[in-house]
Amino acid sequence: MTDSVAEIHSVLAAINSAWLEKHPSSMAEHLHPDITMAVPGFKESIRGREILLNSFEEFCKNATVLEYQETNEHIDVIEDSGIATFCFNMTYERAADREVSTGRDLWVFHRRFGRWVALWRAMIELTAKRTAKN
Repeated sequence: MTDSVAEIHSVLAAINSAWLEKHPSSMAEHLHPDITMAVPGFKESIRGREILLNSFEEFCKNATVLEYQETNEHIDVIEDSGIATFCFNMTYERAADREVSTGRDLWVFHRRFGRWVALWRAMIELTAKRTAKN
């Protein structure tokens, strides 16, 4: 594993730990101010660190993650750009329902001022099964 791949892996782990541990604001230092996220299905996108952080904050306030697993992480680095993907499987509950969501998370990183920051994100191959909470 190259140093850059290890660094991107660490940044991605910090981003995911932040929302899983319900303190998404701590991921701000790892996000470019103009980060863009393509919403599932690529019908639109959201742009800006604060907007993305707000979406994670809302999820953390309204959902409880019961299970979360990542597999098949792959990171490519070309000069000052990095692309990271991994498969995920997550079970979470909201007030009235439980959802099992699977897919692949895709992040694009850029080395900025000597640090890796996330520029772009998309969740692809997304499937979700929602059931009433027992």
